Amino acid sequence: MENGCLLAISYFSNITNNINMKAHNIGSQSTITPAIALQYLKEGNQRFVSNLKHHRNLLHQVNETRNGQWPFAVVLSCIDSRTSAELIFDQGLGDIFSVRIAGNIVNDDILGSMEFACKVSGSKFILVLGHSKCGAIKGACDNVHLGNLTGLLNKIKPSVLAESTITENRNSDNYEFVEKVSDLNIHHSVSEILDRSEILREMVKSGEVGIIGASYDVETGIVDFYDDTLSNTQHQYHMDSISTTL
Repeated sequence: MENGCLLAISYFSNITNNINMKAHNIGSQSTITPAIALQYLKEGNQRFVSNLKHHRNLLHQVNETRNGQWPFAVVLSCIDSRTSAELIFDQGLGDIFSVRIAGNIVNDDILGSMEFACKVSGSKFILVLGHSKCGAIKGACDNVHLGNLTGLLNKIKPSVLAESTITENRNSDNYEFVEKVSDLNIHHSVSEILDRSEILREMVKSGEVGIIGASYDVETGIVDFYDDTLSNTQHQYHMDSISTTL
């Protein structure tokens, strides 16, 4: 197992920009643990912020993935045009599953997509990624009603109600309030995944898959990983602590 971990780490550890990064295959995916997957994401964001992105021949990666895909993680993020997970974490074709929806909320379709990513396709990590200055969070804070968007924003309302430290100006004009609601919404989505998907809950509990919440700063490009939402990078199960954060 130790040799396999070293192989997986070396797969992405070389940051020499003139080396073409290959797409993942079944062999490289099989050596990745949840802890390694999280490290890949953290290192990728560091490269993004430092403008030291890996060199990739995307046409070669198209060819490498023509018969299959072996992503190491699934990222649930907002539809915001500034929050492309492949760019933020410096990943190529076939490296991550990207699930996007306004407000990075959870519903049955998203849970099914995550179950496919982890149980069927072998991904080892789930990341719930919120971001600063989120329009969906602002809409929920302002109690916006607009067609089908209303139902989506209602899924963010529990986090609006859970934020109790700010008693005045509880609307989108209050930057601090919006960001605190966003943080709570990220925690809530992590908890919802574990509460509502028996498949993912058992995979996290057994150590097959890890999960964490994080927030992307649209001004700096930096991702802040929320350690209090972290489960199973060291075969620990923290669902109780996640639930009590709300």
